[in-house]
Amino acid sequence: MLWLALYAPQINAGTPAPDGVMLYIISPANGEQVNSPVTVRFGLKGMGVAPAGIEREKTGHHHLLIDVEAMPAMDKPLPSDENHRHFGGGQTEVTLDLAKGSHTLQLVLGDKDHIPFDPPILSEKITITVK
Repeated sequence: MLWLALYAPQINAGTPAPDGVMLYIISPANGEQVNSPVTVRFGLKGMGVAPAGIEREKTGHHHLLIDVEAMPAMDKPLPSDENHRHFGGGQTEVTLDLAKGSHTLQLVLGDKDHIPFDPPILSEKITITVK
C-alpha cells in the first residue's frame, strides 16, 4: 500500500512533452463556412505520429475535440465519445458529418495510453460554420 501512495502521482502522469512542438488544424480554417461532410486535416511539427499503444520517442496520436466547452482532465486518458474523437490508428485526417450551424474543433495530442503530454500539446480552438 505504501508503494501505491509513493508512486500514485506517476501512474497517470503524461509523457513529458518535447520543446517546440506545434499542433494545428490544417483545414478547415478558423471562421470558414463549409458543407457537411467536412474533412478535417491535422498538422504536427516537432514530433511524429504513431498508433496508440506504440511507445516510440517523440510520437503521439491525435484526439479531436468537437464542440467541447470544458477541457477534459489532462492527467488521465481522454474520453472517447462523439465529442472526443480518438485517432489511435495514427490517422491525420477525418471526414465528419456535422449538423448545420457553428462548431468548435480543437486537437489534443495523446501519448501511447491516450493521456495528454505534460504540458499538454493543444491546437488553437477554431470555429467553423456548416451551411
